[in-house]
Amino acid sequence: MTHEFKKIIQGFQKAKENRLQCVIATVVALEGSSYRKPGVRMLIIENGTMIGAVSGGCVEKEILKQSISIFKTGISKVMAYDGRYRLGCEGTLYILLELFNPEPSFIDAFNSSLDQHLSFTINSRYSKKIDADKSYGSTILFDNSFEFTFNQSVKKSINPSNHLFEQTLKPCFRLVIIGAEHDAVELCVFASSLGWEVIIITSPMNSKSIEDFPGAHKMLHVAPELFDNSIIKEQTAIVLMTHNYAKDFQYLIAMKEIIPDYIGVLGSVKRRETLLNDYMEHNPLVDDKFIEKIHSPAGLNIGAITPQEIALSICAEILAVTRGTNPTSLKNVQQEIHTDNYLS
Repeated sequence: MTHEFKKIIQGFQKAKENRLQCVIATVVALEGSSYRKPGVRMLIIENGTMIGAVSGGCVEKEILKQSISIFKTGISKVMAYDGRYRLGCEGTLYILLELFNPEPSFIDAFNSSLDQHLSFTINSRYSKKIDADKSYGSTILFDNSFEFTFNQSVKKSINPSNHLFEQTLKPCFRLVIIGAEHDAVELCVFASSLGWEVIIITSPMNSKSIEDFPGAHKMLHVAPELFDNSIIKEQTAIVLMTHNYAKDFQYLIAMKEIIPDYIGVLGSVKRRETLLNDYMEHNPLVDDKFIEKIHSPAGLNIGAITPQEIALSICAEILAVTRGTNPTSLKNVQQEIHTDNYLS
């Protein structure tokens, strides 16, 4: 959910430039079931603009109404929303509303955390009493050393009667696409729409630029032998799609010191067998865990034909692999389908 919080920060910055106040809403507790779980947030700007969502739509309208008193008084409060009769979900949401106006150095710390691909922790103090209280509020901790309050009126002293909702947000999920053909563009567009941080890698001779890849975070023109493994952090998937067997093989060799969450390779089953045999012959001491991460042909079998459909199948497989799920039709699922196992 880090990418959602990132959009909230961007919305806050624009609102601040226009001298508009902001309220942030956080689902801090849930009794029963709901479409989304504790930890989801949205930003309300005093002109009525809302960024993000905490449910399917009805809750957001009520949050907008409840936020009016926060803009007037500056005092945080908790609201409850019973969704049993309005959302079709058998649960009650407890939502903390508070002014969002962190000090300027917060933005630098947040951007630094994103750049370094680090996790950060948000602690929210609240009570299930449906009221306003100056002791309610949130703090955010970066790199276990830099702590900020969501607004200057938040008290860091702990009220023993308050509950604590603690959430650690992992770095944005990263997708490294090796290749720069037209299907790589479609994969970049689809992955970035999921909030993933997309890095494009292609050869130094390739004339394409980052402007050719909508949504891309970064583009690197680098030969396989100079491939920098340091970009492979926690929560990273790699897809090899150069459409050149020799290049795919060379880039795969360059990854031998890392074990990402997922490695996808475009191509046929026969091509996969040749690639893996050549790879293990070149590197006989390869870690079995590395081989297990290779998925080729990349993607789920959903009948994909077009580049857009193939991009969808690859992203779906990455989600399934990284979340440890076995893809199946939801109509065949008997247990709860929404869990707390989120990617950022």
